[in-house]
Amino acid sequence: MPKAYWIAHAEISDPQVYEQYKAANAAPFKEFGARFVVRGGTQDVREGEAKSRTVVIEFPSLEAAHACYDSPAYQAALAIRNPISSADLVIVEGYDG
Repeated sequence: MPKAYWIAHAEISDPQVYEQYKAANAAPFKEFGARFVVRGGTQDVREGEAKSRTVVIEFPSLEAAHACYDSPAYQAALAIRNPISSADLVIVEGYDG
C-alpha cells in the first residue's frame, strides 16, 4: 500500500499563535502515524509562485492522511491556525512503483 502525503504551502501572520497550532496538531499527527519530511526549511522557488512556508507530512496510507485531516483533534488545531494563515493543502497518494 503506498504512503500518502500532505503537501502544504502557507503564509503565517502570527508566529506565536502558529506555535499553539503546532502544539495542538501533535496528538492527531501521532495518532495517525504522521512523519514530517519537510517542515518549513529554506526553499528556492524555481518555477511559478509559492508561499513562504512549505510542509510535507508523510502518512502510512491515503486513508490515514484523510482520517487525520478529518479528525476532531486536527480540526480543532486548524481552527487555531486559520485566522493567522493563508494556506494551500493537497493530500496526495505516494508513488509505489
